[in-house]
Amino acid sequence: MADPLLSLSGVSKSFGGLTVVEDVGFDLPRGGRLGLIGPNGAGKTTVFNLISGVYPIDAGEIRLDGRPIQHLSPGARVRAGLARSFQNIRLMPHLSAVENVMLGQHARASSLGALLTPIGWMPRGRWRREAEALLAEAGLDIHPGAVVANLPYGIRKKIEVVRALAARPKVLMLDEPAAGLNPAETVELARFLRGIADSGTTLLVVEHDMGFVNEVCDRVVVLNFGRRIFEGTLAGARAEAAVREAYLGAEVSDAA
Repeated sequence: MADPLLSLSGVSKSFGGLTVVEDVGFDLPRGGRLGLIGPNGAGKTTVFNLISGVYPIDAGEIRLDGRPIQHLSPGARVRAGLARSFQNIRLMPHLSAVENVMLGQHARASSLGALLTPIGWMPRGRWRREAEALLAEAGLDIHPGAVVANLPYGIRKKIEVVRALAARPKVLMLDEPAAGLNPAETVELARFLRGIADSGTTLLVVEHDMGFVNEVCDRVVVLNFGRRIFEGTLAGARAEAAVREAYLGAEVSDAA
């Protein structure tokens, strides 16, 4: 593998006396689409939080584009090229869809004046046009000015993905992006994410829907009790006895 864009080595995290992530490591190449999977409580979202800086790591190293980032603040990590969505929606419900997407553009601001520009007072300014285009490319058939609080859950989930994308990240981290979506919305989101990857954005995805993972990701890392137990293709994971026992179980036998 060429030099990875994102690399974790020996990453560990404990809360009190409970170790929730232990000696986890993996490499994510540029343009890769990696799924982070495992049973509930396996440590997937904790790994996301360690990468994005929500929690500090206790041991190990996280490198982005060859640069250690474990000592950077969450905001500095966004500016370095990380953006993420959350398992629970964190949009501003009183703002419109396009205004929420424009909030994601602030990571690209290089000065106070640039920071104020995206919200600005220019209804058809460049930032707003770009945000509206992102919503359209995501297949969201809504009015950009629609207030988020009045939109269905599945639509709000997709808006959060688009908001993260508005930061133009090197690595887009998505925590259960398909949760709450109906089958048609799930297919459309998978198509959209593959297009994002094809355009050069690297994807790291936590997801329980194995069909969605199969459509979006080219490799998976499987966690169980905070440790990595497999890395490879989803087909390889399905053939691995330890993975079947820990997570996929009868689902693998049925799908094989």
